[in-house]
Amino acid sequence: MKTIVVVAACVAAVCLSTRPAPAQVATASADPHAGHAMESPAPGAAPGQASPAAAHLPPGEEGAKARLNASPRHGEYADVAVAGGGALRAWVSYPERRDKAPVVIVIHEIFGLSDWVRSVADQLAADGYIAIAPDLLTGKGPNGGGTESYASRDDVVAGVRGLTPDEVVTKLNAVRDYGMKLPAANGKTATVGYCWGGSTSFMYATRQPGLNVAVVYYGGSPADASTLANVKAAVLGLYGEDDARVNATVPPAQDAMKKLGKVFEVHTYAGAGHGFLRAQSGREGANLKATEQAWPTMLAFLKKHL
Repeated sequence: MKTIVVVAACVAAVCLSTRPAPAQVATASADPHAGHAMESPAPGAAPGQASPAAAHLPPGEEGAKARLNASPRHGEYADVAVAGGGALRAWVSYPERRDKAPVVIVIHEIFGLSDWVRSVADQLAADGYIAIAPDLLTGKGPNGGGTESYASRDDVVAGVRGLTPDEVVTKLNAVRDYGMKLPAANGKTATVGYCWGGSTSFMYATRQPGLNVAVVYYGGSPADASTLANVKAAVLGLYGEDDARVNATVPPAQDAMKKLGKVFEVHTYAGAGHGFLRAQSGREGANLKATEQAWPTMLAFLKKHL
């Protein structure tokens, strides 16, 4: 058996702050996920400087590139064959271990495959997982490119918003199949998502019965509660207290999952906002504290259910 985990990243600029940047104001009115700028650094943290705790956590956005450049782990791009033709570009990070490892699929934010998403994959590899971060915009950009081919962040946001659930499921199934066939993989599967990716992680659990775990970082629960009957995975939800839009979707899903006898474990972190794992320097230390608590909680959940 092989173990796979999917990690999805924050949806839109929502994951970044509470104050729209000038170029994003128009988008914010049309999409609640797409209008947030970076939060200000926490006291004692200089802009562009990683948190002291980051060595055992994924970095915040500002520390992502440095983390990748300093990583001792092997990482590479791979082309994943997709049903119906074509290929999906994905970043793969490998752990340093002698036995076979679980696979983690990292689902990116509404900002596409970024350095931050790849740095999350690197940290999952540091924690013992084969982490695969697909670019779900592969082939959607100008001249058939992916995230990197779009002219602006707003264009990337529009591209991700244009992906259909069926299309996303087909691509995630391809990544899952690819991961399970890796010689170093051990065969079980899970998803972990952030914001749009968190919502996608939960949605994917309703569509893929072979999934073992779905982790939802500050992502909305499925709107159609009837789909929760299809969930076979154990689900973990990790939320910031100051994120009413997302948090309002959690109790109905909790009630439905409980009635169905399914696992949906929920943790909400005091004072933290939406996108706390990425914006670790924000909200006067609350986002970093939430990160310090949520990441080990996730690792323990994965260990228990995989």
